[in-house]
Amino acid sequence: MKIAALADVKDHLSAYVDECENEGPVIITRNGKAAAVLLASRGDDALERLMLAHSRRFQSLLAKSRKSIKAGKGVSHDEFWNTVAQRHQAKRPFASPKKIKSGS
Repeated sequence: MKIAALADVKDHLSAYVDECENEGPVIITRNGKAAAVLLASRGDDALERLMLAHSRRFQSLLAKSRKSIKAGKGVSHDEFWNTVAQRHQAKRPFASPKKIKSGS
């Protein structure tokens, strides 16, 4: 793990991106204090998990959902996936009818 000043990272961002892919995270400082972390992406799933883990809105929704489940207001596994399937089906555009080949 490397520590670098913001001004230097701004001037050499491409090099720092390469470095964090090969060496690990780079701690970025502003006025000598940690301000940010530069991380290499480890794929779409890992990036999505990272974004959700740091999303205040998502964490709030998760806490509200857990509280609701503890209060007995949750839905079963099957109910959940049936609802997802119904909503997905409702959003799908109507498929165009298949053309029937005429035999000659």
